[in-house]
Amino acid sequence: MHARQGPEFPRWPQYDETERDSLIRALEQGQWWRMGGDEVNSFEREFAAQHGAEHALAVTNGTHALELALQCMGAGPGTEVIVPAFTFISSSQAAQRLGAVAVPVDVRPDTYCIDAAAVAAAITPRTRLIMPVHMAGLMADMDALAKISAEAGVPLLQDAAHAHGARWQGKRVGELGSVAAFSFQNGKLMTAGEGGAVLFPDTEMYETAFLRHSCGRPRDDRRYLHRIAGSNLRMNEFSAAVLRAQLRRLDEQIALRGKRWTLLSRLLGAIDGVVPQGGDVRADRHSHYMAMFRLPGIAEEKRNALVDRLVDAGLPAFAAFRAIYRTEAFWEIGAPGETPDAIAERCPNTDAISRDCVWLHHRVLLAGEREMHATAEIIADAVAAV
Repeated sequence: MHARQGPEFPRWPQYDETERDSLIRALEQGQWWRMGGDEVNSFEREFAAQHGAEHALAVTNGTHALELALQCMGAGPGTEVIVPAFTFISSSQAAQRLGAVAVPVDVRPDTYCIDAAAVAAAITPRTRLIMPVHMAGLMADMDALAKISAEAGVPLLQDAAHAHGARWQGKRVGELGSVAAFSFQNGKLMTAGEGGAVLFPDTEMYETAFLRHSCGRPRDDRRYLHRIAGSNLRMNEFSAAVLRAQLRRLDEQIALRGKRWTLLSRLLGAIDGVVPQGGDVRADRHSHYMAMFRLPGIAEEKRNALVDRLVDAGLPAFAAFRAIYRTEAFWEIGAPGETPDAIAERCPNTDAISRDCVWLHHRVLLAGEREMHATAEIIADAVAAV
């Protein structure tokens, strides 16, 4: 198959003089790490304010954000962390690297977010945390999960790596009363190439996290009096300077992506065999990290061939995440005492979605209406050809 000229989409990451000026500002302050400069501190205040949180702590990347939050919330050997079976592998590995057992549960077939009923069924006396993932920026059912959390006495940790600026019934991620972790990796909705952040609803946990992310060392320490075990997860000043610029574009970009998804999802839904990701009216602000759709019943090999066709035609298309229990990495450490097939039996939606789902990078949704029509036409042609 010959590659053809496809629609033109905006580049990603996006940047302009704002990022350039921010980097110069960070450079010229003469202190390039957070303990001497002000860019990280300023970014944390701005990010917390925009997401309705009491505190934000900037860290090296999204995986470390999850690990730090999990550690501060008591995950470790002898504990279990409930995670969606359909997610990027960091959601489970962050818990597993701490010695906790990751317990995969199924997701909903329409939203691809964790199924609250499956969560309730998976809770045991060893369950320490429940980790919903806001898939593609669509928030999980936070009402049902909050109820389960309260009744079981098991706290929630929101994996909000896709959900910058998202809302649930008018509440921002930081206003839901639980810890939340974000990623600023290169493809995310705002980025410095790498980076992460954790939102905390209370000062005590935030202060503990600050110590752990800085080798257990207090801010004012001059005698190497490390109070608790930790690691160096500190964000540098240059990354924070870039993220402050990226944060200023977030609201406008979310609005545009939402408008474009309304059109694109309608066009995709008109293609025989294509089912766009569903929504939830209570998730009244979907940040659209990915434009996702399923082809129910398609074989995985054909789905992969379809993705290749889309890429050849100029779309930034990808196969969906593999079910975490279908990866070798999941079984290296902190895996439950089950076989992959046993987990798959109780996760039929995850098994199906990981075979039949496709996603497009969110820069597609930053293009014009003409590109939405062109995208849908390319997908229709490719579906008809496989």
